[in-house]
Amino acid sequence: MGSDFGYFTWYELITTDVPAAAGFYRDVVGWGLREASTPQLRYTMFTASEDPMAGLMELPEEGRKLGASPRWMGYVGVRDVHAATDRLKRLGGAVYVPPTNTNIGGISVVADPCAATFGMIDRQQDVAQKPADGGKLGRIGWHELFAADLKKQVAFYCDMFGWQRGDTEKHFTDGYVSLSAGGQVIAGAFKKGPAEPDPFWLFYFNVEDLDAAAERVSAGGGLVSRNDEELPGGLWVAHCSDPQGAAFALQGKRGSAAKVGWRTEWQGFSSRGRLVTPKPRSDN
Repeated sequence: MGSDFGYFTWYELITTDVPAAAGFYRDVVGWGLREASTPQLRYTMFTASEDPMAGLMELPEEGRKLGASPRWMGYVGVRDVHAATDRLKRLGGAVYVPPTNTNIGGISVVADPCAATFGMIDRQQDVAQKPADGGKLGRIGWHELFAADLKKQVAFYCDMFGWQRGDTEKHFTDGYVSLSAGGQVIAGAFKKGPAEPDPFWLFYFNVEDLDAAAERVSAGGGLVSRNDEELPGGLWVAHCSDPQGAAFALQGKRGSAAKVGWRTEWQGFSSRGRLVTPKPRSDN
């Protein structure tokens, strides 16, 4: 994965009900499932066009006792996970799982200085998602940081991975920062509201028909709230949570004329979404 350092290359869902989550995302996004367990760990892979693109595993009991909840996590590719973890600590980050050899490669689970969790991975066993894959169906098409301290967290990721701030004036709303790696915009970040949960990364899954996918989320027992504005490129987005409570997002074309707004808070947080210009808000 020589050209993949500094990009999100792997994703993982840690949940309290693996069989239910497997069926939910298979139905909603159209992912395939592939068994990848080892004697030490039960592990399932989600596949897109037969390519592994995310993992699925049980939330450990010790994590539940500490109050951990189901969540999606993204892994950034690094050359050496030991060296990267040491660097992260020097930059003020926290280490939850120290460098460890696993079935997917050498990994560590960490957090930025404001406690947004992510992972780092080297010697990745399966083919990583390339940045160019971001527009393909079933792949992760966008990454979005809900930041507690926008300036501090953006500076951290730029120092940590060599990311660059993008051109916000031309492409993004006020207060929304784009982040690029290798000259390609890969993520966005904005300051979350005071009533929203701890800082976190939200991942957008590409679907062909957003309306149909949103209906499948509801039918499967998840929560969904669709954006009422079209993004550049003709995409629309929906913020969702699965039946176990893990937050995720969908993006795709509209398959119907109906428009449902999501301007108010849901599941503890609210967002303007990717590249959305907010309308004037009236306080009633």
